Amino acid sequence: QVQLVESGGGLVQPGGSLRLSCAASGRIFSINDMAWYRQAPGKQRELVARITSGGSTNYADSVKGRFTISRDNAKNTVYLEMNSLKPEDTAVYYCNALVQAIHAMGVPYPYNAWGQGTQLTVSS
Repeated sequence: QVQLVESGGGLVQPGGSLRLSCAASGRIFSINDMAWYRQAPGKQRELVARITSGGSTNYADSVKGRFTISRDNAKNTVYLEMNSLKPEDTAVYYCNALVQAIHAMGVPYPYNAWGQGTQLTVSS
């Protein structure tokens, strides 16, 4: 149907930088909001950053000024640039997108798609 695939996670040192990518594919008519969530062990999944189809952005207070979300609509891809990384940023990062998918009758319908997640570990 509609798939989101994250990439770019890994191990970085405190103060380092990394970029996450998430590509959407499938029977997509259009994509509205795209977002990054994260979940650390023992904690609730939280919204990290969100970007609308028009380019408006929102960030969690904990990452504001350090992370930047962007999107390439031609590639159906959303990115998360992460700078000045801290150990508390360690989590599984999940891509999310509100998609107008195409069903068998050729009519778009809203579908809330999630990726499988990519691990970020910030440690020295």
